[in-house]
Amino acid sequence: MRAYRMFGDGRSGLTEVASPAPRAGQVRLEVLATGLCQSDLHVLDATGVRSATAWSTPYTLGHETCGRVAELGTGVTGVHVGDQVIVHGPWGCGQCARCAAGRPNYCDQPDPKAAGIGLGVDGGLADEMVVEAGRLVSADGLDPALAATLADAGLTSFHAVSGCRDALAEPDTTALVIGVGGLGHLAVGILAAVSNAHVIAVDVRAEARDLARACGAATACAPDDVGAALPARGADVVLDFVGSDATMALAARSLRRAGDLVVIGSAGGTLPVAKGTALPPGARVHVPFWGARDELAEVVGLARDRGLRAEITTYSLDDADQALDDLRHGRFLGRAVVLP
Repeated sequence: MRAYRMFGDGRSGLTEVASPAPRAGQVRLEVLATGLCQSDLHVLDATGVRSATAWSTPYTLGHETCGRVAELGTGVTGVHVGDQVIVHGPWGCGQCARCAAGRPNYCDQPDPKAAGIGLGVDGGLADEMVVEAGRLVSADGLDPALAATLADAGLTSFHAVSGCRDALAEPDTTALVIGVGGLGHLAVGILAAVSNAHVIAVDVRAEARDLARACGAATACAPDDVGAALPARGADVVLDFVGSDATMALAARSLRRAGDLVVIGSAGGTLPVAKGTALPPGARVHVPFWGARDELAEVVGLARDRGLRAEITTYSLDDADQALDDLRHGRFLGRAVVLP
């Protein structure tokens, strides 16, 4: 079968490997769709805390996968051949209380050899993959390309929003979303589906602002126009999907007192956290990572029942290099999804 692999010398590419066989407790999936993400670029370009140099190679990329169950390992129950599923990707020790509760994204003893499926261990950017049955969430009835995006872009955005539910429950709430990319446009849709907040989306690109409005934003503007778009008190919740110095500074000065600042983007920016600096009094800062398995099921429910959708550009597996290059240079809106 074909698989897009990361190799030990920093090379990456599509290669032929043996079809995997499931062990006890595992299933083999026929991959239907795999989303691409900025995290993949961090790995390929060996940047950030988690990089290609931190994990054993080779391994197959792809941490955002929808597949059809093709074979069951021994002892697997509750899953059937033919089921369409998505894979919960965060990697943990499997033993601590958080892992047992379906929250390996916050494992107390994280494995330094991997951050997730496709991030240090074999993922879904391939014709087939093998994965533990306990990682699967039903995605029957969804378009596979949409379902794949829910495994990270949808889940990470949902988890980021969920951490601010108390703030969002207040009357006349304003939520500011900075960066309408692969995650940001889904966050706008999630906010529209689960809250009554007045959603303001910010992006330097006019076409991204149009996408934000289509996803449910009440207002979309360029960064220089945020002050005029916000109420005088500021935003109750600011979600920064860029994470640069400039966007974090914008987030801090846009935040209401006792508001929630959520930093999801990993562009390398920093913000001083101290009294009397950029953050207003009472500010709460969140730095979420991925999300829990039960939250992934909730995101699937939003797609099934509340019309949550993603802007998707599709590629064949043979064109994975082109897809990654297009992602690197921002040649499309929303999410890139590879269809083997």
